[in-house]
Amino acid sequence: MNVVLWIIAGLLAAAFVAAGAMKLIQPKEKLAAAGMGYVEDFSAGAVKAIGALEVLAAIGLILPAALDIAPVLVPMAALGLVLLMIGAAITHLRRGESQMIVINLVLLALAAVVAWGRFGPESFTG
Repeated sequence: MNVVLWIIAGLLAAAFVAAGAMKLIQPKEKLAAAGMGYVEDFSAGAVKAIGALEVLAAIGLILPAALDIAPVLVPMAALGLVLLMIGAAITHLRRGESQMIVINLVLLALAAVVAWGRFGPESFTG
């Protein structure tokens, strides 16, 4: 189970580093033109903040456990991603973007598995 949790955390980290970096680097207008119309519902600062949270959560999924420094941050980062994905799903639901909701729910489920596994049976503190 430990290996499965590491794999899921690694996949989530890769996805959220990429998504977050894109939100941090590119201007809101370019993101909207690339098919991320939901950014029009947020200020440029809010889009950057969401990107920063995604990057920080991705780092939190891997580094604390890999460096054995405060590994309790791993399930907390996963829980943070669960909350981000709930917000994303609500945003896409309001906009009628059902395909994006499916993606949000898959990412939410994966993050929830990591949070459950690292808070519970495969905790780094046990």
